[in-house]
Amino acid sequence: MRANTILLALTSASLALAADRYPVTGIVLEVDPPHHSFVASCAAIPGYMDAMSMPYSVLDNKELANLKPGAYVDFTLVVEKERSYAEGIRIHHYESSEREPLLARRLELLQPPRATVQPGQAVPDFTLTDQTGARVTLSQFAGKVVALTFFYTSCPLPDYCFRLSNNFGQLNKRFADRMGRDLILLSLTFDPVHDTPKVLAEYAATWKADPRTWHFLTGPLADVKAVTSRFGLNFWPDEGYLTHSLHTLVIDRRGKLAADFEGNQFTAKQLGDYLEAAMAER
Repeated sequence: MRANTILLALTSASLALAADRYPVTGIVLEVDPPHHSFVASCAAIPGYMDAMSMPYSVLDNKELANLKPGAYVDFTLVVEKERSYAEGIRIHHYESSEREPLLARRLELLQPPRATVQPGQAVPDFTLTDQTGARVTLSQFAGKVVALTFFYTSCPLPDYCFRLSNNFGQLNKRFADRMGRDLILLSLTFDPVHDTPKVLAEYAATWKADPRTWHFLTGPLADVKAVTSRFGLNFWPDEGYLTHSLHTLVIDRRGKLAADFEGNQFTAKQLGDYLEAAMAER
C-alpha cells in the first residue's frame, strides 16, 4: 500500500512538472463561481496564443474571491495534457502616478472620495451640457449601454486623459454600426471652467466624434463634482494642472453600474470586449 501511495505521488509530481505554465494579464469580463470559472480579455501569450477573450477554469473557487468585472489581473495559466486552469490570480489595484503622490494621498485623506454607487446599483440621473450646447440627460439613453470616462482637454500626459479618450476613439470605430443604437459614449471634463462647449467641440473633432452618439460633457463645477463624487472620483488643481483619478465606467441597459475600469492599464480592446458582452445582454 505504501509503495502504491509513493508511486501515485511520484506520478502526480511528474504530471505537474510536465504541465506548461504561462504568465497572463487581462481584464475580467465575467465571474461564474457555480462553474468554477471566469471570463477575461487577455493579452497575447507569445508563442502560445493571440490576445483574446475566453473562459478560464479554476480548481478552487477561492481564486475567484474579490474578482469583479473590470478588474485588472494577472495569473498563471497551467496547461496539462487533459485540462487547463488559472492559478495564482492577483488583482492589480491602480495607484496613481501623480507628480507628487504623497501630496495626493494626503489630499485624499482630507477629501476622501464619497462613492455612493456600487456595481449592480442604479446610477442616479444627471443632466449636463455637451459640445453642441445641448442638454444631455443620462436617462435619455435608457435601454442602451453607456460608457462614461473622465478627462480634461489640456491634460499634458499622453498616458492619462489622452489614453482614455483614445480608448473611446477605438470603440467609436469598432462599434460604428452600433453607436447610438446599442452604445453611447460620454466623456466628462474635470475642468468645466476651461472646457466650454466650444473647446469640447474642437477636441471632439480630433476623434471624429458624432455628437449624437459621443457626448463630451461639461457644466457648472458643482454639477460636475456631484457626478464624479458618486463614483468615488477626486480631482483638484495642482500647479496649473489637475490631479485626478482615472476611471472608465460601464452602465448597462437597465441603468445600473456594470463595471468600473480603474486606472489606465487596460486596453481599448479589453474595454471593447466587455462592452460587446454587455450589449449582448437584453
